[in-house]
Amino acid sequence: MREAMSDLGGDPEKINPLAPAEMVIDHSVIADVFGTPEAFERNVEIEYERNKERYQFLRWGQGAFSDFKVVPPGTGIVHQVNIEHLARVAFTREVDGQTQVYPDTLVGTDSHTTMVNGIGVLGWGVGGIEAEAAMLGQPVSMLIPRVVGFKLSGELPEGSTATDLVLTITEMLREHGVVGKFVEFHGEGVSALPLANRATIGNMSPEFGSTAAIFPIDEETIKYLALTGRDEEQLHLVEAYAKEQGLWHDPSAEGYVEPRFSESLELDLSDVVPSLAGPKRPQDRIALSESKSRFRGALGDYVEGDEQGQSAYDEAVEESFPASDAPSHTGSNGAPQVPTAAPTDQGRPSNPVTISIDGVESTVDHGAVAVAAITSCTNTSNPSVMIGAALLAKNAVEKGLERKPWVKTSLAPGSKVVSDYYERAGLTPYLDKLGFNLVGYGCTTCIGNSGPLIPEVSQAVQDNDLAVVSVLSGNRNFEGRINPDVKMNYLASPPLVVAYALAGSMDVDLFNDPLGQDTDGNDVYMRDIWPSASDIEDVVAQAIDTDMFTDEYASVFAGDERWKSLDTPEGKTFDWDEESTYVRKPTYFDGMPAEPEAVEDIAGARVLLKLGDSVTTDHISPAGAIKKDSPAGKYLAEHGVQQRDFNSYGSRRGNHEVMIRGTFANIRLRNQLAEGTEGGFTRDFAGDGEVTTVFEASEKYLAQGTPLVVLAGKEYGSGSSRDWAAKGTALLGVKVVIAESYERIHRSNLIGMGVLPLEFPSGESAESLGLTGEEEFSVTGVTALNDGETPRTVKVKAGDVEFDAKVRIDTPGEASYYRNGGILQFVLRNLMKG
Repeated sequence: MREAMSDLGGDPEKINPLAPAEMVIDHSVIADVFGTPEAFERNVEIEYERNKERYQFLRWGQGAFSDFKVVPPGTGIVHQVNIEHLARVAFTREVDGQTQVYPDTLVGTDSHTTMVNGIGVLGWGVGGIEAEAAMLGQPVSMLIPRVVGFKLSGELPEGSTATDLVLTITEMLREHGVVGKFVEFHGEGVSALPLANRATIGNMSPEFGSTAAIFPIDEETIKYLALTGRDEEQLHLVEAYAKEQGLWHDPSAEGYVEPRFSESLELDLSDVVPSLAGPKRPQDRIALSESKSRFRGALGDYVEGDEQGQSAYDEAVEESFPASDAPSHTGSNGAPQVPTAAPTDQGRPSNPVTISIDGVESTVDHGAVAVAAITSCTNTSNPSVMIGAALLAKNAVEKGLERKPWVKTSLAPGSKVVSDYYERAGLTPYLDKLGFNLVGYGCTTCIGNSGPLIPEVSQAVQDNDLAVVSVLSGNRNFEGRINPDVKMNYLASPPLVVAYALAGSMDVDLFNDPLGQDTDGNDVYMRDIWPSASDIEDVVAQAIDTDMFTDEYASVFAGDERWKSLDTPEGKTFDWDEESTYVRKPTYFDGMPAEPEAVEDIAGARVLLKLGDSVTTDHISPAGAIKKDSPAGKYLAEHGVQQRDFNSYGSRRGNHEVMIRGTFANIRLRNQLAEGTEGGFTRDFAGDGEVTTVFEASEKYLAQGTPLVVLAGKEYGSGSSRDWAAKGTALLGVKVVIAESYERIHRSNLIGMGVLPLEFPSGESAESLGLTGEEEFSVTGVTALNDGETPRTVKVKAGDVEFDAKVRIDTPGEASYYRNGGILQFVLRNLMKG
């Protein structure tokens, strides 16, 4: 943008944050090394080796821009650093010599920015392009949301964790429908929730689909701010301001009046039971008591040719619950309940494979736990579940239990404070004994940075098409996200992650099947080692204090010697290296005129992809490992990069050439235009209609000047706030996306990149309209935007089919972005004029 400003004759230094901006580098560490005391140091070394160019670029930015701070790698994950240190809750500023107080708000470039909602701060995730515009003074425009009041009562029962609670809430809110809405928690049950539990719930807001999921400010908020080292003046300010403005929550106070909301839900915390979610969506909650039967029921979708096994399972369910006396599908908490069935082993596909790991023979089968990860984000900021996992590990070790040899275990806390309280409590050795050694402070397994499986396991999976699973304490378990060898992924609390590492399989009943045998050969069950709530509370009280937070955050922006010793470029604009395969100057502003060109209707467009429901930004955006034979892999090889140095898409996101080639290349993507394929394939209608890669087809269309269309189903773009899902879409030449419905962030990102989001008429879809994706498309009525109007609908013609599509440009601000070809182009032109 600075260079584009210069090219247009403006002052490049106008491109500078106008609001405080803090960047936490936390998504680059990969759990390559695990299960050893050297894992953390080795993984950080590898991280710096892989990302040196990116980190030099970020260090340049730290010096080139004012009001911009960087939290270096190896420190923690953004959301935990935010609630423990960065968030203010109440801000002050001087205006005409007078101090004014106002609420802390923020937007963050990760969808789980909403974790800060747990401490009463209104914030939510946006794409990077929208955040950049906000930093440059552009307001975030949105429709005024409906607010869903979520009343909590009661207390969590013994044995249920914050993770179980959040999975229950996720299921309820997804079923209710909260996309684009705010959720606000209230009621006496809020007072019973520790702040860490509130943050866990706030973190999962994007899994509900809501924009924010906020808790009020109360005594618990002040206690947490004090614990994490905020000074006395700030504590008094937050409390006084919240009370003065009516933001203070105390349902027991005399005269308390319950707030009024657009919509309402209620949950009695005592109804929450131990739970998992999976095998591919966070809202698909499973009561732990049903996990074995539900796993078996889902397995048929992941094992080729298992129609017979699936049929046997379905019959077992029908025998257990005939249609005439099926149980109610709604429990007392309002959440859907699923009937429990116990199908026989006859209904379970089986493919046992014998492998040898370190000279010891083992047998793995469908359902083997290949990854067990206590991973950053949702849960590692919560001392109760983290201490619970460590106490369960202690109890297991003292019984003589070991993790199964085929399980890749890892521990990646969200901040160094977790390691401090583990050390003080004397619990680190027990986690280490089970292979849960520290692998890094950052987002690892949950973002796809699990690293490779144990080699023998990976080989067995690939040779025998095994449907193995991961169990992780994160918030995302979408297809193809965690590891390319792992088909089924389950979200669970940290203690359950440890339990499944001991069990070694999802095909177990943790309530009734043993986890292993003790030193005397006796069966050991989960109930024998599960820590009580009082045991956990005692350790939390003894092991955590304010000094831990103040000490760890005293030099949070300084970094270690590796960070300090990086060679740092200087200058107000970056000196691009044309040979770099990591950081290249993107093409977004090439040839951009000072005034926007007129918006045009779209004619002669072809369909690049025809997709189904629940296509996430993980399916769209480049993520995970780069395959040798993929377009991105071939590009890197052509530029002299050895396969061992390919790194991940996330680490190469500063190179648009790599990222374009990885867009729509997720290994689990199913493009209905290329039936029988999985991954980034489509049919090339610019040529003979044969199947080719999405990138190669795009190149031909771009060469011909053919605009492209993406057809999709419901909840298009759910998941992370990945701006590359929109950047890659735009750079591939897509001009229009037509979906049945959108998740908020991706719809906004598409507009921010100049892509038009349209919706099928209510109740209609590509299927109901008879669209095959082979048609030629035109869109008329778009030119009304040139007159300052935003049409409610536009006319779409696809072959012989015509329909009126709803225009999902929701605000005047978004209309301005689209007219300018994107949000950053709009901001740049405005700054030129200012």
